Amino acid sequence: MDFNWITAQEAAEAWGISDRRVQFLCANGKVEDAVRLKRGWLIPKGTLKPADGRAKNGRKPASDKMVNVHE
Repeated sequence: MDFNWITAQEAAEAWGISDRRVQFLCANGKVEDAVRLKRGWLIPKGTLKPADGRAKNGRKPASDKMVNVHE
């Protein structure tokens, strides 16, 4: 029997990130063809790790900065 799916935990181990991060990526549509199954996620085998879109320097992108309304 050939299984073509892995769990979020298995993907986390393969990608070197936490299983919670994999769940977040799946829930936000960043993992292509991921399927929600009850309380977990199934990810096709061979799926590549999506690019990390978080800011590396801890700052928000310029478009998200608050504008000083007191000027």
